[in-house]
Amino acid sequence: MYWLFFYYTDSKRMNPEKNTTNTTEKFQLNDIGFRLVLIPFFGIAVPLLTHMIKSNELGHWELKLAYGYTIVIALIIWQGNRYLLFSLRSYFNWFNKPIRKIIALLFAVSFFTIPASSIMLVGWYQVFQGGNVDWQVIRTATLIIMICVLFITHVYETVFLVKKSESEMLKNEQLERAKAEAELQALKNQVDPHFMFNSLNTLSYLIDESPLKAKEFNEHLADVYRYILQNNTRDLVMVQEEVLFLQDYFSLQKIRYGDAVVLKIVLPPEIMECIMPPISLQILAENAFKHNEFNIHNPLEITVYFEKGKIFVHNRLTKKTNSKTSSKLGLLNLHERYKLTTSLNIEVVEGKDSFIVSLPVLKID
Repeated sequence: MYWLFFYYTDSKRMNPEKNTTNTTEKFQLNDIGFRLVLIPFFGIAVPLLTHMIKSNELGHWELKLAYGYTIVIALIIWQGNRYLLFSLRSYFNWFNKPIRKIIALLFAVSFFTIPASSIMLVGWYQVFQGGNVDWQVIRTATLIIMICVLFITHVYETVFLVKKSESEMLKNEQLERAKAEAELQALKNQVDPHFMFNSLNTLSYLIDESPLKAKEFNEHLADVYRYILQNNTRDLVMVQEEVLFLQDYFSLQKIRYGDAVVLKIVLPPEIMECIMPPISLQILAENAFKHNEFNIHNPLEITVYFEKGKIFVHNRLTKKTNSKTSSKLGLLNLHERYKLTTSLNIEVVEGKDSFIVSLPVLKID
């Protein structure tokens, strides 16, 4: 229940952009509610348990002053030990030096609590009992106070350990997220040069073969590349956008190959409102052009269809006879981007005469 009295803040969490050279994190623990309840409680409970204050021997106002005095003792003991506890946190770490931490806490708490409690309890007897000190009561009260202090110290340390653990978990999550974002950006940056390299090769070929087609190809290329630039910073796009981009990209290939390439898209209208990583369908189409033999008599047909929550991209497999072994960088890039942005995996099935890649899509809640 004591957790209800703590309000905890982490200065790094409150000020994430602020850097510090101090290796010890600055924690702020607002325990005012905890202290407001327990300091008066202990200040009254300890005298009652030890029978130090006898109500029949004191007048009304003397009784109030007597309990006020013991509450002040509880306040001083609490605040002193709290200061020691907070000070020692910067010198000893539970994770690195747990034994030293325990020994330091025990010595610090004991050397402050026992003398301070004894002196103030003797003072109480001087004020309210005319100097008639009951040493047995003082020993018992000091022992109870010491036990209470150890318990409260344990509570504080438990809170700090839990919050420290939460802070470390948050920090690790932030580091993992930053790492994933950096990896994703690196993968995105690979798309632009890869696409431009292939497009410029195609344009170079068309300039020699057909200058008019080269001009038309260049005009379409500007529209296609605009899509890449606009979506380079986005992690997910609508399926409809991807389909339109694939059609624009395919129009470029039609300029070069004519009827030797065929695109069929069979997707239900509701799928268009789902989302997926950008430039996914284009990479698969480009992969098909790169690794297959095709001509006007034996065209390359790419079919895009939907089944069981996934978009499938299928093409007939007729590998080029003189092609080098594929590095599959395009598929690896797509696989990594999918995993980083959706936590889902793509599936590649290569048959004897077909090549199929399935891409999961996400519904917008």
